[in-house]
Amino acid sequence: MSGNIRGFGYLESLPPVTFRRLYQQPATALAIFRRMLPNLAKTIVTTLLYNETPVALGDLEALVRPESYRLACYAFSKLRRLHIITENNLDVSLDPVFKKNFRLALTGGHVWLLSGGDNRGDHHSFGVPCNTEDKKKITVQFLDDYATRQFEAILHYMVGTHNEVKPSKGVITLLTKGGLMERHGAGSVATITKNGFSFLLQDGNPQIWALLIQYLEMSEELGMEQTDVLHFLLMLGSLELGQAYSVNTLTETQKLMLADLRDYGVVYQRKSSSDRFYPTRLATTLTSESGGLRSASASMSSAMVKDAEEGKGFIILETNYRVYAYTDSPLQIAVLNLFVKLSTRYPNLVSGRISRRSIQEAIKMGITADQVIDYLSAHAHPQMRKSLVTLPPTVVDQIRLWQIEGERMRTTTGFLFKDFHSTQEFEEVAKYAEELGVLKWKKPARRCMFVTRHEQIADWLKRRASAQQQQLKKAAA
Repeated sequence: MSGNIRGFGYLESLPPVTFRRLYQQPATALAIFRRMLPNLAKTIVTTLLYNETPVALGDLEALVRPESYRLACYAFSKLRRLHIITENNLDVSLDPVFKKNFRLALTGGHVWLLSGGDNRGDHHSFGVPCNTEDKKKITVQFLDDYATRQFEAILHYMVGTHNEVKPSKGVITLLTKGGLMERHGAGSVATITKNGFSFLLQDGNPQIWALLIQYLEMSEELGMEQTDVLHFLLMLGSLELGQAYSVNTLTETQKLMLADLRDYGVVYQRKSSSDRFYPTRLATTLTSESGGLRSASASMSSAMVKDAEEGKGFIILETNYRVYAYTDSPLQIAVLNLFVKLSTRYPNLVSGRISRRSIQEAIKMGITADQVIDYLSAHAHPQMRKSLVTLPPTVVDQIRLWQIEGERMRTTTGFLFKDFHSTQEFEEVAKYAEELGVLKWKKPARRCMFVTRHEQIADWLKRRASAQQQQLKKAAA
């Protein structure tokens, strides 16, 4: 996370043995199916789910239209990286453990839970609802307010604004180790980084996943079993908002996690000794496409302005670099202050000016010109959106020029492919990379290319080599 913000896709990098252990829980198998697979991959899984014999790869590819070839390659590559399918001589089948527990997640188990009468089996994979009423009724509105208050405290701390609720030491450690904030010396105040500003611009769901992935990486330092931590996080996405769940069926690791997850606003527990916990909306949307408490790029607008409508912009940018922001949110004002020289403040309006100095001060903190432009565009006032171009082009160009003054090179993270056996092989791989949209640069004379992702290309090369070997065997026979 120090180099970039990692979210749910980080799970693809886990080793095969971890996936085998994850798939032993029906809730985990269902969560990965719902959240990590594209639609075509889901179709392939459901096609194989009740086939007791392997299906030929050619038969599955025949189900896909020719114009969707790239989508098919991506779907199969995703299934391989998540170790959901196994292949043997171009025959495809589902991983047996995944298949068994995904079926169980869809159809329910064979034993009824006494606590709730929910036909989900006796594996406790989906949690155990409490069968007694709480002394103090907890409403969905209370859970939403609690989650918003806890999560806003983290955002306020990142931009340096005063807030009644202070994040715990564990949260601050998570932010610094995750590269969202940094200290420039012992005892110094932590300041936001480039990754931290990108974090602020994200939707609510990717934001909470970015924190939880870093928490997952720190689990071993905290004396927790990583797979157990991941099991619990994915299980939370399958729970029901407003329902109380028993703590008694949780493992020791999961009980320890409750204290940390309370700090993030993911779960609510009246006190650490309570026999029940409540998942908040941040938890129940972990494995869905919903944005949780925020939506679109309004992670710092709709949920944090008292009477603002969702998605309503509040910033006006003029061609003379003057900025007017119709807001009374301390968080929004603090974010603007990162790259705008504020000069005037009224009860519901602040104004200031973008200047060379204010932009370069932001750049020193790691904030890029594109991030500033994206933020201004995402929060532009409805009046500005009526124009063909939302932001004044002269201002946008000047912001980028101010950044270029201090840098002459742009880096791109990726992978270099070289030492191809023939020009034909190089051209075929380059064409495939271009179709996938990952090719950044190539030099045919030296048979080398630079791509932003390598997993799908590596899978394609393996399948290509396997097909060529089979052709040679047939020719020799």
